This record gives sequence, C-alpha cells and structure tokens, in this order.
Amino acid sequence: MRVIQIEGGAGPAEALKVAQRPDPVAGQGQVVVRVRAAGVNRPDLLQRTGAYPPPPGASDILGLEVAGEIARVGKGVTRWQVGDRVCALLGGGGYAEQAVVDARHVLPIPEGLDFVQAAALPETVFTVFANVFEAGALKAGETLLIHGATSGIGVTAIQMAKAAGATVIATSRGADKTKAAADLGADVSLDARTDDLEARIKAAGGADVVLDMVGRDYAHLNLNSLKAGGRWVVIASLTGPNVEMDLQRIMLKRLTLTGSTLRSRSADEKARLAAAVEAKAWLWIASGAVKPPIDAVYPLAQAADAHAELEAGGHIGKIMLQV
Repeated sequence: MRVIQIEGGAGPAEALKVAQRPDPVAGQGQVVVRVRAAGVNRPDLLQRTGAYPPPPGASDILGLEVAGEIARVGKGVTRWQVGDRVCALLGGGGYAEQAVVDARHVLPIPEGLDFVQAAALPETVFTVFANVFEAGALKAGETLLIHGATSGIGVTAIQMAKAAGATVIATSRGADKTKAAADLGADVSLDARTDDLEARIKAAGGADVVLDMVGRDYAHLNLNSLKAGGRWVVIASLTGPNVEMDLQRIMLKRLTLTGSTLRSRSADEKARLAAAVEAKAWLWIASGAVKPPIDAVYPLAQAADAHAELEAGGHIGKIMLQV
C-alpha cells in the first residue's frame, strides 16, 4: 500500500514522501480500514519534527483519524462487516491507503456525511468531548471560553457547546477568523489582535470553562476570566508550557486546572470514550447541529503541502487528505 513516511525520521514538511509498506493485518479485536480520507492535525506536525513520538505499539506513520470502508475483520470482532462505512480514531497510521485499528475505536459515519467530512470528526470530537464535557463538566446555561476558536478543535468545540445549550466566547486572530467563529455560533467572538480580551470577556460575564490551546501567553487572562468554581482545561501550549502563577488566586476562586492528551490513553479508555461520544455527540452530528468545517483537501501525495498550510495558520476548520 501507499503511505506517507517521514524521510530521515524527522524534518520539515518537505520530508513527507510517498512510500510503499506491506498491507496491515487485522489481529484479534482489530479491523483494517480502506482509507478514503484522513485528518491533518497539529500532533502530526509535532511528530514530523520529532517532538511527539508515537506511543508504544502505535504505527510510526502519521495520522490520527480516518474514514473509509472496513476491508478486513479480525477474530473476535462482531459489530463490523466488510464494506461498512466508518470513521476511526487511531494511535497512528492514517496517512496510508489502509489502516489497522482497534474495532472499539471505530464509529459509523453519520448519515449525510461524505468520507472527507467523516474523517474530520474522530480526533476533534473525541478531544472536545473528553476535555470540555468530561474534564470541564460544561453544562447547559454555562459559558465556555475557547482560544484558537477557528482551529479544527475550536470550530468543533463551538458547535458542540452550542448543541449542549452553553454560551460561547471565542477568541481568534484577525477579522476573517472572528467572523467565522461568530458564523459558527459563538455568542461573543473576539479578535485577539485588536480587542481588549480581558475587558470584553469580563463584560460578557466571564467563563465557567476555558478550553486552552495557547498556554503561557493566556495563562493570566484565563485566571482572570474564570468565574468562581471554574474549570481550566489545557490541551496544548503553543506559546510555551511554563507559567508563574499565584496559587492563592486559584484557591480563592475554587478553580480546577486540568489537562490531557488523547493519543496516550489506553485502548480500553479510548473504547469507553468512543461509546460515550457515540451515545451523545453522534446525535448532534446526525441532527446537523455539529458539522465539520473543511478548509482544504489535498491528495495523499501532497501531504507536505497540507502540513505547510496548517503550519502557516491561516486555515479556518480542518485540513484533510483524500486517499
């Protein structure tokens, strides 16, 4: 099968090259998906540069989410049959014509979605559900503050929060992105380049939950923006991980500071999360309340161009590969 591999093991976007690998085999409890589309995510960029190695047992091929058809079924798998249209969360291996995956991490493609749209769901929907709704415990009537609101995670978080009955404050950079976040449903959409974020967030009533992908540069903004009893959920630290913080303020406001990664979770935990996502978030997708905005689609062989666009940061929504 054709795959994209990193020439030299790590490097710039140009290091992504087409190569040949043996077709994967479905082991006990696994399926092989004939990949039709794959999502491009920021962890892929980190792995490509050598900063985010795959966990033990995962494929060294990039790609954390795919959609396609079931091609082969391993022993012990009862839910899936050859030909089923599915999307899947992977530990790696998505930038390829075929991918092997734990059958419990596979979900049916919601009605009305094509393969590209479906492949944009697993990494983002699972991440938002686990962090905003489980760790952050966002409830109807509360307010979610999202930084990086037009990223793949951000556009999904806006829609999922609105589907759950929450108010959304979104921050992004530039007028086009600010408008896009508002069009997706953000109640307050702020331009980080021109708006006084702290004043505007305070005027909007503050936040019960913060979904933070920025890290150091917004740490004090988050501390000041959270209401008493608020939850601050960190899923990335694009401006740096190290922050000097007044712990007494966290104590006095009764804040919860938490964070997580998705890829390193155990297979059993991902299976539990998949079931929870299907029971709740898949209903929002099926109803049309949550749709995956696609910014650009590249052929598999142009994975280097897809990485370059993601690194440039001008995208609104997901960048995808078509296989």
